[in-house]
Amino acid sequence: METLCGKDVTYAAGLLQKEQVVAIPTETVYGLAGNAMNEDVVRNIFKIKKRPFNNPLIIHVANKEQARSLVEDWPSWANDLTASFWPGPLTVLLPKVTKVSGLLTAGSDRVAIRIPSHHMCLELLNALDFPLAAPSANPFMYISPTKAQHVYHQLHGTIPYILDGGSCQSGLESTIIGEENGRLVLYRLGVIDLKRIEQKVGHVEIKNTIGHSSLPASAPGMLDKHYSPGTPMKLTSNFLEELSTKPEKKIGFLCWKKNEILSDFGPCVILSGGEDLMEAARNLYAGLYELDQMGLDLILAERVPDQGAGIAINDRLQRAAAR
Repeated sequence: METLCGKDVTYAAGLLQKEQVVAIPTETVYGLAGNAMNEDVVRNIFKIKKRPFNNPLIIHVANKEQARSLVEDWPSWANDLTASFWPGPLTVLLPKVTKVSGLLTAGSDRVAIRIPSHHMCLELLNALDFPLAAPSANPFMYISPTKAQHVYHQLHGTIPYILDGGSCQSGLESTIIGEENGRLVLYRLGVIDLKRIEQKVGHVEIKNTIGHSSLPASAPGMLDKHYSPGTPMKLTSNFLEELSTKPEKKIGFLCWKKNEILSDFGPCVILSGGEDLMEAARNLYAGLYELDQMGLDLILAERVPDQGAGIAINDRLQRAAAR
């Protein structure tokens, strides 16, 4: 199959209406999208990604009315959060209606839904009469794509079209929140500061890992190891100390901020020259992807400040480096 890449929303919509799977831009990462209401299409998404069926998908919708049509209940907390953060990088996990296939939810009775804010993605969703299931457009467990060329490199020949919307503005997957036994639960960290969420709805419990890949996940992105480069990766708080133990290795560095010393030892990707956590989030996956293409023996990475979007960045770094 030849994979084309372009900016034609109408062409992408036509393929989706013909039960094809295409890559689409969102403000978080590029998604591998297909008709969420067609089980054959959903199965094809899993097949292309090589994603296990115990890992649920997020449904992307054009508006709140479409979102409400997919769930049994719309609680006040969901109303408060979506009023503040939709369209945007927030996913809510709510009891599904019967027409939503259990294939999408890994057999759970709850479905993950969001309205993306990327203008091209919203134009596409509004051109369709069905919502889109759209996990990240990459092979399962690999680095999420934040540019069309990332998708092409990983999935060319498996999909007909990549809708090119430029670089993703958030750069990390959406925050996911649901409810368990009357308590709000955060299943996946994103760029939205948890403090902002708790200002709207009160305390939110963090439960963002399932601990074992064979277990059904409550929500996407809960595996201990995920978002990983092919190159071995290690987190460190002291680059030079780590280097002294590996003198023969070809090493690259993923740095939070400028580090003049490391340029003498190998390629160094800076997440934020201005020490801006949102900039670091935008650059994280692109930086990992760049280093992973260099034929290195090892990627050494440092954590960013553990606040705001930095908490989610550190979460992704930890999963990317997991053995």
